[in-house]
Amino acid sequence: MTTPTIDPELDLTIERVIHGPRSSVWRAWTEPALLERWWIPAPMVTRVDTLDVRPGGGFVTQMSEDGATFVPHTDTVFLVVDEGHRLVFTNAVNSSWRPTRPEPVSMTAEIILVDHPEGTAYTAVVRHGDPAQRRLHEDLGFFDGWGTVTAALATLVEQGGAVEQGGAA
Repeated sequence: MTTPTIDPELDLTIERVIHGPRSSVWRAWTEPALLERWWIPAPMVTRVDTLDVRPGGGFVTQMSEDGATFVPHTDTVFLVVDEGHRLVFTNAVNSSWRPTRPEPVSMTAEIILVDHPEGTAYTAVVRHGDPAQRRLHEDLGFFDGWGTVTAALATLVEQGGAVEQGGAA
């Protein structure tokens, strides 16, 4: 596992220790029923339409304020899947492999999971093509949004909501 190169002019980063096993954090990212529990800040609701966790696989979600009417949220493609350790996805190409012009921000996200004495060292690096895109994403509330969902992910894992049936993590 390599350490990601971070360019502060282009990248936004969230880091935290999640007090649970890496396998549980991985499950929360890769199983639709678990992803739906944390992927969008509450009280919004997520619906996972596609979660094909393999290079080239689609990652498509919708969101709802009322739990009944859903609108598009995420339509991306996985670039890298390093089982249990790393996910990389981008919205520059959608789940149908069509080039996109994502509004308002084009990005590539890298999720890195590393064993830590207290659980899992979790890093999300969100890369942008130019400083203006990075600033726009930050101004739109990157740290609030990604920070909130990372906290929800941590709560899910730390409360045992992503442990495999039978007690194995």
